[in-house]
Amino acid sequence: MLKRNQKHILLKFFSMFSVVRGYNVLIVIIAQYLASIYIFAPQLTIKEVLLDLNLLMLVLASSATISAGYIINNFYDSEKDLINRPNKSMLDKLVSQNTKLSFYFVLNFLAIILASYVSFKAVIFFSAYIFGIWFYSHKLKRLTFIGNITSTLLTITPFFIVVLYYSSFRTIVFIHAVFLFLIMLVRELTKDLENLKGDLTQNYKTVPIVFGLTTTKLLITFLLSLTLIPIYFLLSTKAVGLMSWYFYICSALLLFFILLLWKSNSKQHYNWLHNILKIIIAAGVFCIVLIDINLVLNKLH
Repeated sequence: MLKRNQKHILLKFFSMFSVVRGYNVLIVIIAQYLASIYIFAPQLTIKEVLLDLNLLMLVLASSATISAGYIINNFYDSEKDLINRPNKSMLDKLVSQNTKLSFYFVLNFLAIILASYVSFKAVIFFSAYIFGIWFYSHKLKRLTFIGNITSTLLTITPFFIVVLYYSSFRTIVFIHAVFLFLIMLVRELTKDLENLKGDLTQNYKTVPIVFGLTTTKLLITFLLSLTLIPIYFLLSTKAVGLMSWYFYICSALLLFFILLLWKSNSKQHYNWLHNILKIIIAAGVFCIVLIDINLVLNKLH
C-alpha cells in the first residue's frame, strides 16, 4: 500500500504528465525517428540513425520545447479548460501555477542547452520556436483562423528541424508535409467546434464563433478534399510501399469523417470526430515503417 505522501507525489506526477501531454510528446519522438529512418534519411541504417547523438539532442530539445509549450498553453487556457475539459482541468490543478511556470522556464533552458550541443543555428532555431509558441499562446490563438494556422505550423515544426539537419529537401518530403499540415489544420478546426462553449465564454474569435458552424464545416470539408491531392501524388509515385494501404484506409475514414461531421451537433459528436483524427495521425506515425518493411530486417544487420 502506498503511503499518503507517496500517493500525493504520484498524483502530482500524473498531473504534470497531463499538463505537458506526455503521450503526445512520446508520439512526436517516435515520429521524428521513424521519419528520419524512412523518409528524411533512407540512405542511413537504423543503427546510424539511432546512434546519432546530434539527432538525439535535436529530438530531446524538441520534446522539451513542446512540453514547455503545453505548459504555457495550459497557463493561458486554465479558465477555458474549466469549461471545456473539467476533469482534465481538475487533474492539472494539482500542480500550482508557479510550479508549472518554473517547469516552463527549466524546459526551455534545457532545450537551448541541448540544441547548443548540435550547433549555433540549432540554438537560433529553438529560440525562435520557443518565442513562436509563447506568442501564439499569448496573442495569436485568439485570432480567427490565424490561430489555427499558427498552431498547425508549430505542431509540425519539430519535423522541420530534422529535415534541415539531414538537408532532406526532396519532393516526397514536401508532399508528406502538405498532407500532415492539412490533417492537423482540420484537427484544430474540429477542436474549435468541440470547445465552442468555453471559447465563446472567454471571448476567443475562433472560426465557428465568427463565421458559424455551417461555414466551419464547409471549410473542414474543403480542407479534407484537398488531402486527396497529396494522397494521390504519394500513391502515384509508389514511394510509400505498403504504406499505400494506410492512405487508402485513411481516405475512407476521412470520407466517413465528412459524413459524420455534417450530422454532428453536440460536443460529444465533435469529440468523436476529434478522436478519429487522433487515430489517423497516430496510425500514420506507426505506418511509416510500411514504406519499406524490409528495412526493418535488412538495416538491423
